[in-house]
Amino acid sequence: MAITQRRIATNGIELNIAEQGEGPLVLLLHGFPESWYSWRHQFAPLAAAGYHVVAPDMRGYGGSDKPEDIAAYNQAEVTHDVIGLIPALGYETAVVIGHDWGAPTACGAALRHPQRVTAVGALSVPFSPRADNPPLETMKAVFKDTFFYQLYFQEPGVAEAELERDVRTSLRKFMHMASGEMEIGLLDPKPADSDLLSSLPDPRQMGPWLSADDLDFYVAEFERNGFRGPLNYYRNHNLTWELTEGAPNRIEQPAMFVAGSRDGVIIMAAEALEKMPDRVPNLLINELIDDIGHWTQQEAPEPVNNAILRFLATVD
Repeated sequence: MAITQRRIATNGIELNIAEQGEGPLVLLLHGFPESWYSWRHQFAPLAAAGYHVVAPDMRGYGGSDKPEDIAAYNQAEVTHDVIGLIPALGYETAVVIGHDWGAPTACGAALRHPQRVTAVGALSVPFSPRADNPPLETMKAVFKDTFFYQLYFQEPGVAEAELERDVRTSLRKFMHMASGEMEIGLLDPKPADSDLLSSLPDPRQMGPWLSADDLDFYVAEFERNGFRGPLNYYRNHNLTWELTEGAPNRIEQPAMFVAGSRDGVIIMAAEALEKMPDRVPNLLINELIDDIGHWTQQEAPEPVNNAILRFLATVD
């Protein structure tokens, strides 16, 4: 059975989904700057194990709707997209697993909709409860006069112009920078008014985890759709913080976490990773994969598939 695609109505918009298999529903949520295609290695093994595997293009990406309003990309709204998919696909519940931005979305779905999400997984980004202070103010205080990509993304149009000037080179540089092949220590801090890409090395050719055809797929997606919707996720840190006041601060469902040992996010989120067993008391899998970076399920598909299948067998 091949991967098929269709559009599904949820939460007042339509999402393009890729799907394969029959059985209990497993939703796979991608991050930035990706698409359903980032889960291409997971479909066949999970479907063969007896699951209905569904990976949407998140709002703003690929074949899904792209609301104009920046505020439409806050995590409360994005979480409603995911929760709405479950009954729209004919299910009462689902296991939800996310990578990068998909990880906090998956965790938010588990926190706020425990009747729908029976188990949850996060790749790369460990769970953190709602912060005491608005996130953007914290970032500004921490990074002060130093460049930080999430602060650079805040002004609408600036990052779009840089990333869309040459989509192929932008994606190649960004994906290489966050991969296990990049020597992060070679990246010197730069002033706050720097751009994103100029100082990044251009690998010209990606590692074996991202073939020429894979890169072509992503380039076509972002040349067609641009980066505005994806960047809007970062512009809603504070709105999401406001909208989630009073949210639970512990995930009670069975959970899994997997990341690469060379993932820069793990360095930034070291405290969250350390505290995760306390915040997620039913954390059944908590693993780092050696020698890979941020693109967890693409850089190490076999270990990730093994972890997901062990997790699903435990929570069935």
